[in-house]
Amino acid sequence: MSDREFLAATELRDLTGFARAAEQDGWLTDRGIPHKRDGKRLIVCRRHVIAWVEGRPVVSSNGPNWSAVA
Repeated sequence: MSDREFLAATELRDLTGFARAAEQDGWLTDRGIPHKRDGKRLIVCRRHVIAWVEGRPVVSSNGPNWSAVA
């Protein structure tokens, strides 16, 4: 397994079964795997994919959870 934080293009193609970013985007969205689109490429955190494969909830963070601060 790679120690890179983000999936390489070949890994993303292997995961989704698609070569085009638009189709990969749809596949990831349908499965609830967080990702970002940067032009024609997709950025996917390896830890999100691992959590999805293991059946754990996949949570993307948009910053601190201020509601949890007492």
